[in-house]
Amino acid sequence: MASTPVIFSPSRRLAARARAHRLQALPGAPRYLHEDMVDDVIDRLAFLRHEPRRVLVIGDWTRTLAPSLTAQGAAVIERDPLGGAVEPIDEEQPYPETGFDFIASLGTLDTVNDLPGALIHLRNALAPGGLMIASFPGAGSLETLRGVMFDADGERPAPRVHPQVDVRAGGQLLQRCGFADPVIDTRTITVRFASLDSLVADLRAQGLGNVLARSGPPLGKAALTAARNAFARAGSEGRTTERFEILTLSGWRR
Repeated sequence: MASTPVIFSPSRRLAARARAHRLQALPGAPRYLHEDMVDDVIDRLAFLRHEPRRVLVIGDWTRTLAPSLTAQGAAVIERDPLGGAVEPIDEEQPYPETGFDFIASLGTLDTVNDLPGALIHLRNALAPGGLMIASFPGAGSLETLRGVMFDADGERPAPRVHPQVDVRAGGQLLQRCGFADPVIDTRTITVRFASLDSLVADLRAQGLGNVLARSGPPLGKAALTAARNAFARAGSEGRTTERFEILTLSGWRR
């Protein structure tokens, strides 16, 4: 059996998440990406008229989705890869609890090494007729940052931004993992930043820092200055636009 390639570092993944949890305790912490995912889940459930009674929510460090579903009569269990305020969960292992008629996974599956395996575990944790919705940053995100980092590295570019799943690959994964009636879509969130440093601060506060197993050397002082200048040149009127593509995968267990 072929082994799963190690693209992401599990320890760095948890460390980045721990840092985000600490930063989220500060006043005015950015959480716009996660809030968008939560709102989208609520809207999709209303559109589908799916009224779950037993729910698993993974990765919602805003702790806002569970209360909303509880108010609608659902019994909700919360889990997070880091643990902390809720019990930890290893998304690349079979889940200890099953029989859920709805599972929401928010902002975690983009940094697991075995994404097909993680999706299979999600499907197996559903009851027949259960629905899964998984959202995370997908292909097309952080195009400006990618270009800036590539230019700053010069002739020896280092891996600094994560590989990402696109719509086509997402659809193939859902079918491969046995989900019925799969739906895959993406939506764009654009944000204007005053500087490269403000973008990096937002990424860290939302758990989106670099967690690659082999991330390359740190930028030197000259390269960092070049990256900051390139980021500023990519914008106008003192602001540079960055794009986030939120990929959403949904499917049923029949």
